[in-house]
Amino acid sequence: MQTLFYQPGILAGLNYLTPEESRHCIKVLRKKNGDHIFITDGAGVLAEAVITNASPDKCVFNVQYVNHQPNRGYSLRMAIAPTKNAERMEWLIEKCVEIGIDRISFIQTAHSERTKVNVERMQKIAISAMKQALQPFCPVIDPLLSFGQFISSIFSGQRFIAKGHHGNTHLMDSAGAGQAYTVLIGPEGDFTDDELLQAENSGFIPVSLGNSRLRTETAGLTACLTISLINRQLNQNLTQP
Repeated sequence: MQTLFYQPGILAGLNYLTPEESRHCIKVLRKKNGDHIFITDGAGVLAEAVITNASPDKCVFNVQYVNHQPNRGYSLRMAIAPTKNAERMEWLIEKCVEIGIDRISFIQTAHSERTKVNVERMQKIAISAMKQALQPFCPVIDPLLSFGQFISSIFSGQRFIAKGHHGNTHLMDSAGAGQAYTVLIGPEGDFTDDELLQAENSGFIPVSLGNSRLRTETAGLTACLTISLINRQLNQNLTQP
């Protein structure tokens, strides 16, 4: 499988690619009638199909085989304060999708640098990264919520808030394998003491991400990679025949 296409309506019977995907398939990759392609719905379905109408406007295909890929065995939701430079968030989304993440929520904190997020563009970045990494799962990208709104909406799973490194146990030593995780990542100015207290009162555990002071997007990537490493045995089991 060299290329992965995206069509979220596969299971609903949609048998054609979107105009954008069709152009890439036919114009760029020069696929033609009879060629086999691989398609995902971004929710774990991986299908092999044969092109029946190689139109760059609406590439029609006939599904030959559908495979439901197993979940990773854990889930990760990251809530993060968006950076002033949107490209840094786009970079983070791209890398987290490659590693494995289920949901990314943007939060407005007291020290936030940005008050608006282009969710549609961020979702497109996630879809592109999913296809590039040949992943059948695409994360949900949530619109911006206030810190308080987000905290009050999380009731279950292992919950962590990244807060420096002084006196806090590292995330690697705090999280257990095979869980549903929520990790809060603050802005460049960090969370306020009031926000930290509010999070702790809601069941979030303060954790360290290392001895260095990390940029927001670096902290987010570190958290995502740490959770992946904690669950490395689960990941290995999924790749075994």
